[in-house]
Amino acid sequence: MQKNKLPSLLGGTMIIAGATVGAGMLVNPTSTAGVWFIGSIFVLVYTWFCMTTSGLMILEANLNYPSGASFDTIVKDLLGKGWNIANGLSVAFVLYILTYAYITSGGGLTQDFVNQLVSLSGNTVDVGRSTGSLLFCVVLASSVWVSTKAVDRFSTILIVGMIIAFFVSTAGLMGSATTDVLLNNVAEGEQQYLPYILTALPVCLVSFGFHENVPSLVKYYNRDAKKVMKSIFLGTTLALVIYLLWQFAVQGNLPRAEFAPVIEKGGDISALLKALARNIEADYVGVILRFFSYMAIASSFLGVTLGLFDYLADLFNFDDSPLGRMKTTLITFLPPLVLSLQFPYGFVVAIGYAGLAATIWTAIVPALLVRANRKKFPNQNYKVYGGRFMIYFIMFFGLINIFAQIAGQFGLLPEFTG
Repeated sequence: MQKNKLPSLLGGTMIIAGATVGAGMLVNPTSTAGVWFIGSIFVLVYTWFCMTTSGLMILEANLNYPSGASFDTIVKDLLGKGWNIANGLSVAFVLYILTYAYITSGGGLTQDFVNQLVSLSGNTVDVGRSTGSLLFCVVLASSVWVSTKAVDRFSTILIVGMIIAFFVSTAGLMGSATTDVLLNNVAEGEQQYLPYILTALPVCLVSFGFHENVPSLVKYYNRDAKKVMKSIFLGTTLALVIYLLWQFAVQGNLPRAEFAPVIEKGGDISALLKALARNIEADYVGVILRFFSYMAIASSFLGVTLGLFDYLADLFNFDDSPLGRMKTTLITFLPPLVLSLQFPYGFVVAIGYAGLAATIWTAIVPALLVRANRKKFPNQNYKVYGGRFMIYFIMFFGLINIFAQIAGQFGLLPEFTG
């Protein structure tokens, strides 16, 4: 009898890339302006390596448990109830906050798009922010409810559209980038870089978050470790390439000293386009970047909520039947949707703490899981590279990010202001 064919590698890669590349990448050049281009390459590559490795650590532990087992089952068994509570709270907080943020941001963009679509000449229509958020959430949540395969297909379409929009919008910028600006040879004012490295690290960590999708892919690929591993590596590498090209496009055109007005407005994309206006057709690029942002938000929404969906199904022991998936869908999407409708601009403060919580379950917990996993299952088939050294290397990465985020909250780190 012929075995069921496993889903393609492309699908898993797109799920990982979709979860990783979010609208947050648009503020990466601003957040790394202190360390500038060469420094940002180092920070991004270092973060990519550590986050990819910690994701593979989750894969190693996950393979010793039944398909469908997520963080709740694995952490409880390997690290105990205390760590499971801390990890569960951090996972739920980050994923719910991100879902809330994406519904709110995606709802605003959906509102603008629908208004333009249904408005006739001389007859302006405003469907409202709440309707935009509801449409955005319901349409995308439906694919998560249907299956991981539906998310795979939807994510692939969104990522392809996002990549096309990205290259169309940045082609002119990359062509006009100059070495003098990239290397800051046109520097005015201070020329220190190293003091700002800790400020840049937490932003980059959030830019490589995909770990909630590892249990989903283990189930999706029927426990084929090689396919899951390749999906993780290819997905995060695609994200890294996009980030580096965007850094090159922006920091190769806008001198470091001219980031001041962009930093003052929190890295707002319109402020960035205004600062770049002397080198590009800002209106044209703005339209394409708006389309890119929408694709990025939608693909990240799918990746984040798929991970939250499987985590909650595992936590509450909901089965994979249509009724079971409906229950999981409701507790996955209803709380952040209600919050988004009630407080459409209230996520800014909360999301500032999401990075700190994310560090726990994307770096510290994966390292601890692998250490405990190898003691309990010494004869397992798949092991992450690097041995014991890599466990402590990733743990150090997590600790230094926690330090940077706490120190940043108390104003103890130097901030580049342009």
